[in-house]
Amino acid sequence: MGSDWGQHNLGLMYFHGAGTPENYELAAKWFTLAAEQGLKESQLNLGLMYFYGWGVPVDHRVAVKWVVLSAEQGYADAQYNLGSMYDKGDNVPQSYELAAKWFTLAAEQGHAGGQYNLGLMYSKGMGVAVNDKAAVKWFALAAEQGYADAQFSLDYMYRIGRGATESNEMAIQLFTLAAEQGHANAQFYLGVQHQYGYGVPKSNKNAVKWYTLAAEQGGAEAQYSAGYIYAVGGDIPQNDLIAVQWFALAAEQGYADAQFSLDYMYRIGRGAPQNYVIAKKWYSLAAEQGHVDAEYNLQRLLEIK
Repeated sequence: MGSDWGQHNLGLMYFHGAGTPENYELAAKWFTLAAEQGLKESQLNLGLMYFYGWGVPVDHRVAVKWVVLSAEQGYADAQYNLGSMYDKGDNVPQSYELAAKWFTLAAEQGHAGGQYNLGLMYSKGMGVAVNDKAAVKWFALAAEQGYADAQFSLDYMYRIGRGATESNEMAIQLFTLAAEQGHANAQFYLGVQHQYGYGVPKSNKNAVKWYTLAAEQGGAEAQYSAGYIYAVGGDIPQNDLIAVQWFALAAEQGYADAQFSLDYMYRIGRGAPQNYVIAKKWYSLAAEQGHVDAEYNLQRLLEIK
């Protein structure tokens, strides 16, 4: 039959193209041989290959079979994947109770994703009773492993005092840890903290640093906020050109405040050539979304005969 680990490692080599040309079909062949011998790592890999059609035809029934076999052998990665499948109803009947069961088994083995998702389930009462202290416990364990989503969620619990003593200082620390890992929401909210001085000294310079990082990931609110900081300046040089660039990106995503701000910049010629036609376009779009100031400006325009 051959060594199951030898077969598994050969599958990995073909899958990743390590020392041999990448070949998903051969990877699936070797994972199958190892999986049939009961190797839980190969069973999960084979299940994922059937899910995504890597080297084999897509077959969700077969995929679930192999993931379940792996999870039942106690493989934390498979337990996490199975929990995610039940959480979303992904090719299995949706069940928060079963999701919580499998996340718990993965979490108890130290799987950061399992710990984070179990924390979410306790915080929202999905498949388990709401238990804020349990949520904080699991968020903290995942956060200690550097899991950015858990750091962000744990920050939220500390910020509002759910399951833990309210602490702005701890919230800022956790926001920073998540933000430094590229968590866009954490970057945005850290920008808010610095802009308004929540738990840290007010600083537009620090605010725009974090807003920009979140904005570069496509967040419309962060794009608008970065534009606003550049438009007003403060402890950074005012830069209308950059402000218009960020307002435009947010406006194109339908963010009403950015559309209204872009109208203003075009109407008075700040950061862009004065252009009433373009200005009208943007405040009309903002007005359509119920932006009060844009609606007022549009009404004034319509009154001009």
